Amino acid sequence: MDNVSVVRFFILSGINETNDYRVTLFTFTLLYYCIILILNTSIIMIIILDQNLHEPMYILLCTFCMNGLYGTTGFYPKFLLDLFSSSHQTSYECCLLQAFVMNSFSCCEVSILAVTAYDRYLAICRPLHYQSVMTKQKVSQLICFSWFTPFCILSINILLTSRLKLCGVNIDRLFCVNWKIVQLACYESDTFSNNITAYFTILIFISHGLFVVWIYMHLIRTCVKSKDDRVKFMQTCVPHLVSLVTFIVAVVFDLLHIRLGSKDLPQSLQNFIAIEFLLIPPVMNPLVYGFKLKKIRNRILGWFLLEENYGH
Repeated sequence: MDNVSVVRFFILSGINETNDYRVTLFTFTLLYYCIILILNTSIIMIIILDQNLHEPMYILLCTFCMNGLYGTTGFYPKFLLDLFSSSHQTSYECCLLQAFVMNSFSCCEVSILAVTAYDRYLAICRPLHYQSVMTKQKVSQLICFSWFTPFCILSINILLTSRLKLCGVNIDRLFCVNWKIVQLACYESDTFSNNITAYFTILIFISHGLFVVWIYMHLIRTCVKSKDDRVKFMQTCVPHLVSLVTFIVAVVFDLLHIRLGSKDLPQSLQNFIAIEFLLIPPVMNPLVYGFKLKKIRNRILGWFLLEENYGH
């Protein structure tokens, strides 16, 4: 079969910049990944174990944290192993899997942000209909949508990539990305389907972003008329806005760099741009929601007070 790749491994050349300080980087990366695991797992367990938190907003927050664990687990453990690898090689199959995880993590995050915006719109702009609309069944359907749609779209992208005949093995990043693999195709004409599906995917998730903008225009218009709505907006929408802006800025920078970025940038700066969406949102989301949402904050404070009483 002519369209089956003969490439069996890739070289992640972006890791070459870490050779001089790999021990220090390994230590801080491992510590940072442990913090991500502790923060996100704590929020998930608080929401699962407390029946009072089985509400749409907190269930969606739990989904945020689960997605954060999913995405970071697709990068950090392998990166820690790669730091002490002399060849920085990764198998063809492992690279495609990581590309799928990284891209689906990003798309799922955008979908969950859109669903959360819709939930806040109903809670503030349509409070009388909120309970009847956001039933457990509806919340389950929305969460399935936020996961199932990106997984299906990205599966098609990766399947098309796996059919390409490749003439290169060098990926100038810390991890595998679908578009970087596509750029290694022997013939540009073979990538037509990949380009179409890539732009289709971008268009779908841009529409998610425009939907969120439309939602917040209505939210702000509603909240300026009522003091109670302004308080509710500050308590429940500000954490969502912080998560939205942080993630969108990180992803847009990375996307622009992949498609239009200059190769003259220092490799260390390119590496930071590439992993920014894996550094900030997975830590910021549980921290912002944990401190801002009163019920979550009270549960966390309750844990510390309980431990302090046991200590005495």
